[in-house]
Amino acid sequence: MPHLDSVPLHLTKVAVGCASIEALQNRLARRSHGGEIKVPTRMRPKRMPELIGGSLHWIVKHRIVGCIEIIRFDDRSDGRIDIVCRDQFIRLPARPKRAHQGWRYLDEGEVPDPGLIDETGLADLPPALYGKLAALALV
Repeated sequence: MPHLDSVPLHLTKVAVGCASIEALQNRLARRSHGGEIKVPTRMRPKRMPELIGGSLHWIVKHRIVGCIEIIRFDDRSDGRIDIVCRDQFIRLPARPKRAHQGWRYLDEGEVPDPGLIDETGLADLPPALYGKLAALALV
């Protein structure tokens, strides 16, 4: 259990095979059971206690698009770990983030604010167009 005065740590994970936010939301809905979503992973985070209360931020097409709160970790019989999260997807204003394998810790300065409202419409741009604009440093 993390200390009450500590800031929770966050993870990023690529939504492999999801071409849109809607596809990710559908995948998470299919994994939902009893108000929880289990996300399997091979690697055990060394900083697991710090992640409780943090969020798992999802990357779709090189953009962080949403997150779910991490509530615990469960060992599986196959040697893997389930990252157990609340069944409440929070859509975030799209933010560029490189794709990677597995999960990565998210630096505190990189954590998107879920309270921000994207009035720019950037989150609604087609991924290819957004990628081109990001490459030109226009977004």
